[in-house]
Amino acid sequence: MFSIKHFVFSPFQENTYVLYNEKNNCCIIDPGCYFPAEQKKLEDFITGNGLNPVLLLNTHYHLDHVFGNKFVCEKWNLIPHFHVKELPVFENVELAAQRWQIPIDNYKGSYKHIKEGDFIELDDDKLEVFFLPGHSPGSVGFYNQAGNFIVSGDVLFQESIGRTDLPGGDHATLIHSIQDVMFTLPDETIVYSGHGAATTIGDEKAHNPYAKVF
Repeated sequence: MFSIKHFVFSPFQENTYVLYNEKNNCCIIDPGCYFPAEQKKLEDFITGNGLNPVLLLNTHYHLDHVFGNKFVCEKWNLIPHFHVKELPVFENVELAAQRWQIPIDNYKGSYKHIKEGDFIELDDDKLEVFFLPGHSPGSVGFYNQAGNFIVSGDVLFQESIGRTDLPGGDHATLIHSIQDVMFTLPDETIVYSGHGAATTIGDEKAHNPYAKVF
């Protein structure tokens, strides 16, 4: 069974997650650590708890979710896993950084593509890949049925939704991802979003003014 550690990193207040199990193996999802002190905070938690990072997963490849990719890959000899439709975003990270006037130490190494329906295994624990485009072309969520949670990136927030005005975003597609995919999960499913507090599927069905099913 997964345990979950949550960090808030960078001026974007991005949520980084470390999922770890009883065997002390862990996966890092969306490392947004931008400053050296944030990198150290992530490293200190992992080393201080005797964890062994074996996977780096990205819900999508927007800047604030990949600031720490190079650090994580070099520190623990990992490669990022993301959806094939997110490749154009991956290839344009430096251009995006220039547009936002944010220097980035960009990761330029190899990667592995994941797709809808894949099961990512960490010992006896599994994460199912949900394809959730709209905020970005290749956004995905990582669903753990046993733990009753999904790490969903910037698709669905507490009483809000992800922006769709960035390259590759599309509002109608995002609403489809929420209503026809995420909202099929049990109401008690915990949603660990890319920003802000955790919520549940049931709460968002009832209270989210942007994603309500009418």
